[in-house]
Amino acid sequence: MLGPEFALAHPEGLRSLSICDSPASMELWLAAANRLRKDLPADVQATLVRHEEAGTTDDPEYIAAMKVFYDRHVCRVLPNPPEVAASFAAMEQDPTVYHTMNGPSEFHVIGSLLPWSVVDRLPQLRVPTLVVAGAYDEAQPETWQPFVDLVPDVRSHVFPASSHMPHVEEPQAFLDVVGTFLREHD
Repeated sequence: MLGPEFALAHPEGLRSLSICDSPASMELWLAAANRLRKDLPADVQATLVRHEEAGTTDDPEYIAAMKVFYDRHVCRVLPNPPEVAASFAAMEQDPTVYHTMNGPSEFHVIGSLLPWSVVDRLPQLRVPTLVVAGAYDEAQPETWQPFVDLVPDVRSHVFPASSHMPHVEEPQAFLDVVGTFLREHD
């Protein structure tokens, strides 16, 4: 599965596009993430703010507060399955790429992705496009709605029991939805 940026840059030979749990812009992503953040317990919010202001986002207390958000909006399967835990462990062991591109967390984006957007280019996508997300996803509907509104040939699906990882949280449903789309177009 390739992102819209690649599809726009390399349209030759592309027969379809699947966009999974992704925003059309970081501005939309941040607005949604910070709206979800306001629903966290007050003490968790205070911990996040304190460490962000102090520049101590690598503190275990900050990481524990982020986990509250992640357990609600990134992966609701608890404890996290081994493949998810391994991904988080790898990012924690070497956060260089994530921190450079994103920043210390999903809702404190200060990296090179901050100005990123493909919204203005979406009408140029000329392949059938599938947009999927979870009902509890940090990729809230407003983050991916531009795909639905602006891509000429698009369909979307929301997985009702998932957050950001429907491929882990509802694997069979995910395979069914994405597999059906791919069989129709590829």
